[in-house]
Amino acid sequence: MDFHSNLKNIMKEYAHLIYDVTEKFPKSEIFGITSQIRRSSLSVLLNYTEGYARQRKSFLKQFTETSYASLKESLVTLEFAYERKFLNKKDFEKLNELGDRIGKMLWGILSKIN
Repeated sequence: MDFHSNLKNIMKEYAHLIYDVTEKFPKSEIFGITSQIRRSSLSVLLNYTEGYARQRKSFLKQFTETSYASLKESLVTLEFAYERKFLNKKDFEKLNELGDRIGKMLWGILSKIN
């Protein structure tokens, strides 16, 4: 499997797991933290894919930066949700591990472009 496909698969796994764990969040948070973390986690995949699809270095850089920023947003939101006891330690650690892997891969792309 090539780098791009591997990265997309990890991003999809991350977004799917976010959606799974947020099913258990309080219903009062459906328009709050649940919506926020879902949007930011999916944005990681969507922005990277759009930048890659445009096949120009300038777009790849711009959208990869946005993807990286969305990842950081989702990880901070995830940490907040964990502190509020909306998810368990096992899910939190798994999501953080996936987030770290994605972050390193995105950062590697940005380092090569710059």
